[in-house]
Amino acid sequence: MPTKANVEQVFEKLKAILQPYAAKLIVAADRKNYYALETNHVMKNKHRLYFGGVKLGKAYVSYYLMPVYACPERMKNLSPVLKKRMQGKACFNFKTVDERLFKELAKLTKAGATEFKAPKCL
Repeated sequence: MPTKANVEQVFEKLKAILQPYAAKLIVAADRKNYYALETNHVMKNKHRLYFGGVKLGKAYVSYYLMPVYACPERMKNLSPVLKKRMQGKACFNFKTVDERLFKELAKLTKAGATEFKAPKCL
């Protein structure tokens, strides 16, 4: 069973994947248990389009990445191991640090940031 310290370490590592994009996106939340980025694109409901976030839970950390949902072709190159971590269409859950999966998630996030700039994904 993961300890609180382990889960907090997972949160910090996953947050570090998103932080480089904060300069070009909008930081919607930056709390000790939740970090979220939004795009500049305002939708019909007058809210900005959510890009991604990291949420610290009691037993695991969730990494949300909307480009995976908006651009499903990204899923074709996902490793089976990372795909197993998916909960829903745009969420990945982790209990421990897994550098290999975090590296894959970082590449997926970078590709998603590039694709979210393209009108076809919005």
